[in-house]
Amino acid sequence: MDTENLKIQIKTFFGLEQILAEEIKKLGGKNVEIKNRAVNCEGDLGFLYKINYSARTALKILIPVFEFKAFNQHQFYNKLSAIAWEEYMDVDQSFAIDSTVNSETFKHSQFVTLKMKDAIVDYFQEKFKRRPDVETKSPDIKFHLHIDRELVTISLDSSGDPLFKRGYRKEQGEAPINEVLASGMLQLAGWDGKGNFLDPMCGSGTLLVEAAMIAMDLPAQIFRRRFAFQNWANYDADLFAKIKEVRVNRVREFTGKIVGYDIDNRMLNAARTNIEAAEMEDVIEVKKQDFFESKKELFPLLMVFNPPYDERIAINDDDFYKKIGDTFKTSYPNTLAWLISSDLEAVKKIGLRPSRKIKLFNGKLETRFLQYEMYEGTKKLHKIEKEE
Repeated sequence: MDTENLKIQIKTFFGLEQILAEEIKKLGGKNVEIKNRAVNCEGDLGFLYKINYSARTALKILIPVFEFKAFNQHQFYNKLSAIAWEEYMDVDQSFAIDSTVNSETFKHSQFVTLKMKDAIVDYFQEKFKRRPDVETKSPDIKFHLHIDRELVTISLDSSGDPLFKRGYRKEQGEAPINEVLASGMLQLAGWDGKGNFLDPMCGSGTLLVEAAMIAMDLPAQIFRRRFAFQNWANYDADLFAKIKEVRVNRVREFTGKIVGYDIDNRMLNAARTNIEAAEMEDVIEVKKQDFFESKKELFPLLMVFNPPYDERIAINDDDFYKKIGDTFKTSYPNTLAWLISSDLEAVKKIGLRPSRKIKLFNGKLETRFLQYEMYEGTKKLHKIEKEE
């Protein structure tokens, strides 16, 4: 593997590609190219370590190592059998394969994943008279198999566990928001740690912790214990230690306030547990407060939230969203507010025209991330309402 000019593919969620590309450019990526749910770039081994440790909107970071065409199962197996697998793993190491298949020829991802597993195990058995173990939970080496029609791409997964597993979320609610999605939403909303932040329906606190991490410029994976690249033969522990030290030395003091409200005691307790795990008790405040009975207390203020769906609180959607709009108008003048929702009809009851709409996916749910601008006084509000 050429460790000076690695071709790198970074996976993300739909709608966050541009944010990820900006992150990668800032971290020093070369030839950055935006794809669907991914960003491609080039860099050396140190850069690979740095983006695993720091990129907030990356889900997993892959190094494509082999590409070929296969038109049937025999070709697929034979071409895999010809790869020198000992270049990528040792016979004593365990491995796992995850796969994405979009092909008429290879319809079942489980079947081709098994075929690839067989090819690797058979290769080692034939060459070394020993077989490596397959370990799905926490393998030493993780491969990614991608088939698009006849084109097969084998990549090394440098991350291991998906990068949304930051390590601070000990408790979660019924409908938690993914950490990578939360960070992407905050960056789309323009949060940079200047000013104050409010999540008025904070649930288990993911948006609050991610907002604090951005505000302090903490590396996204500061709490993670292990990356897959640490099991590679070319792993440079000194280089990784140096990269971590440089990044941690860039952490800055945050002087604003990050506040979360919720009306559910169980959720507030979950949020406090996660905030403690992230060592953010001095930075984030959570309190029992009904948003609909609240008033703006922080100036300037950015508000971002994920209103609870029926999974968490039984709500009458129309009435609930109308109350959000009423609270915006009466209690939060001169505020920029963003919310994410999959109920595209109910959000109309907010009664304000969103100034931006961004399509995102929360799990499999198609959602809209909506921006509302509240101005002091009624003139502009009336104008917006008339336009509806």
